[in-house]
Order: sequence, then C-alpha cells, then structure tokens
Amino acid sequence: MAQAGSVSAGGSRDPQPLSMALAELIALRGFARKQGHDDLQRAWEAVAEPEWASLAKPLKIQKGVLHVSVGSAALLSQLASFHAADLAGKLQAQYPRLQIRSLKFQLAGR
Repeated sequence: MAQAGSVSAGGSRDPQPLSMALAELIALRGFARKQGHDDLQRAWEAVAEPEWASLAKPLKIQKGVLHVSVGSAALLSQLASFHAADLAGKLQAQYPRLQIRSLKFQLAGR
C-alpha cells in the first residue's frame, strides 16, 4: 500500500491529507516567515524605546540570538553597551516563545 502523497507505479500521486497540503503551501509561499517576522517586529517595538524602534529593526533569530540592524554607529554603540541585557531580559519575559537569549547589533547596510 502506498503512503499518502507518494507516487504510485503509474506515476500519478496519491491524495495527500489536507493538513500536509496546507503545511506545504504555507512553506512554499513563505506565509510562516512573514507572520514570524511580523511577530518579531511587534515584540521589538514593545520592548524598545520608541526612538530606537524607528532606527533599529530586528532581522532574525539565529540560535537564540536576535540580530538587530541599527541605523547609526552611535545608536549601535549605545544599545550594545548599555541596553542589550535589559532588552534581552524584557524579550525573554514578555515573549518566551521566541527563545531569545541575547542580542547582536549590526550597522545597517553591512
């Protein structure tokens, strides 16, 4: 007996469960990535000072590190030196599902 979604001897595909088809469509179209980035942007705006939120944008979470693009070297230095631990703590407390352990800031365009 062929598994759902497998190719049979005649070359045609067997029907696939709707849940698998939807998961595949979401992955192919990037809907989950868009939703994930929107959630990350909202989380950043909730914990960052308003003037920072407009000049610093979250890029991605990689291995528990939130990468943030910053528009100026002065702000990058200020955030990295004085605010990174506090921001990480707020993100951990308010958005534990994001699993952010630390932040890494980088100058925009690099």
